[in-house]
Amino acid sequence: MISSAPWVMYPEIGEPLEKGWVFLEPTAQDGDDVYRLIGECPPLDVNSSYCNFLQSTHFSSTCVITRCDGDIAGFISGYRKPNDPETLFVWQVAVSPRYRGKGLAFSMLRELLQRDGLKDIRTVETTITKENEASWALFKKLDKQNGQRGEVSTFLDEDKHFKGKHDTEFLYRIPVNPPKEKESKRSYYGYF
Repeated sequence: MISSAPWVMYPEIGEPLEKGWVFLEPTAQDGDDVYRLIGECPPLDVNSSYCNFLQSTHFSSTCVITRCDGDIAGFISGYRKPNDPETLFVWQVAVSPRYRGKGLAFSMLRELLQRDGLKDIRTVETTITKENEASWALFKKLDKQNGQRGEVSTFLDEDKHFKGKHDTEFLYRIPVNPPKEKESKRSYYGYF
């Protein structure tokens, strides 16, 4: 799989969204729109359009596309980690320049985590470079709403892994949706 840092362009915590917003699982028909959107959001890594078609089909249940009156406004790509299916790795977050300043990035992330098919997600992970303030703001907000239990560690080092060609990617691991405590069972002798 082609990888990319999950840059977040302007995930404002601003005004509430107006009517006309639709949050959907992407489909194959959205692949080209996603490719175009990513191209409008530097410094996001532009992958092949085929990658965006795969995200919109094979990984649609862990991605979200947002439209406003039919126009593509934003996209989040993510996937369940193969060795830890209760962890959602958020790959990229993109908001069209036309729709920034409305808190769309956080709204998309919240919608994604509220899906019935993702109710068992216990952790969100993403990688962020040190200078990507917008991405830090988005994921710190998610962390704050989940008890500020997130942890940051080095994932891919600028020198060791990227050989000086890319900034260090820090892994931000945020526990979410703690498992519900098992209900106490009552027996004839009381609780056990």
